[in-house]
Amino acid sequence: MKQTKLFGLLLSAALVLGLAACGETGANSAGSSAPASSQAAEPAAYSIAALKGPTAMGLVKLMHDEESGEDLANDYTFSLAASPDEVSPKLIQGELDMACVPANLAAVLYQKTEGEIVTLAVNTLGVLYIVEKGNAVQSLDDLKGMTIVSAGKGASPEQALRYLLDKNGDSLDGDVIVDWKSEHSESVAALASGAATVALLPQPFVTVAQSKVEGLRVALDLNEEWNKLADDGSGLITGVIVARKDVVEENPGAVEAFLREYAASVDWVNGNVPEAAELIGSYGIVDAAVAEKALPYCNIVCITGGEMKEKLSGYLAALLAQNPQSVGGALPEDAFYFGA
Repeated sequence: MKQTKLFGLLLSAALVLGLAACGETGANSAGSSAPASSQAAEPAAYSIAALKGPTAMGLVKLMHDEESGEDLANDYTFSLAASPDEVSPKLIQGELDMACVPANLAAVLYQKTEGEIVTLAVNTLGVLYIVEKGNAVQSLDDLKGMTIVSAGKGASPEQALRYLLDKNGDSLDGDVIVDWKSEHSESVAALASGAATVALLPQPFVTVAQSKVEGLRVALDLNEEWNKLADDGSGLITGVIVARKDVVEENPGAVEAFLREYAASVDWVNGNVPEAAELIGSYGIVDAAVAEKALPYCNIVCITGGEMKEKLSGYLAALLAQNPQSVGGALPEDAFYFGA
């Protein structure tokens, strides 16, 4: 009998880094497509991990279908984790075949394993937002001279904000000051107490904050700001799904079949928000009420092939310029990108 292994863990600050979905050139947050079958494949059995939060949201239909005994191309065993630190060792040691991880972590693991990690798809675009209690912030220019609260120093929130400010002609810690918190919940508390009026938050913390702070509005979507300023075809990438190289080489056709089923799951989630939110809540990923409000802003996608390589390689190059160690010291080679 097929079994789905789900272990519940608390939502953590790593949530902002772990998101999931799939597709090919032309995919966007409203839908996704997967690679056409290029070779015959025998069904395979895959163990797949995702991080609680957006990283797992795009998977829930596939998780449910597996648990319900639907006729799928492969057999899947799913697990959920609260932190990338729980996932990385299992992937490297062969306990997992695939995992949804932060985009920069995928590059770090590629370098650490000397090329034994392959990225299958971008699964989540930007989920970072500038929120404000007031109306002073209408553009990046308006952040100049402000102090904002945020968690994620040294991680995706700082890297994305620093890149955007640099591209806009401003600087972090010079023109814009960040009061760094250890957790996103601390930023929400600062907004609720009135200690701060502007914050950088990821979904679904934005939705949580809006339920606690009357009049809190989304002032800027960093995903949109990145698209306005980037001139290299890159995108603001939060999460990807990766696989061990030996898994891909053993049965690439089965991997393609998985991506098609993953893409269908992503499309269903984006197209059936109330029903998807109920599934998300039932698996303990995020509270169903929060998920229903947050899902349209989580930018869950499925991007594979050439578009994946263009967006992800540009994003990693931007991180490399800021902090080489954030991507493992060098950019991954072409073999890092499945089907590109």
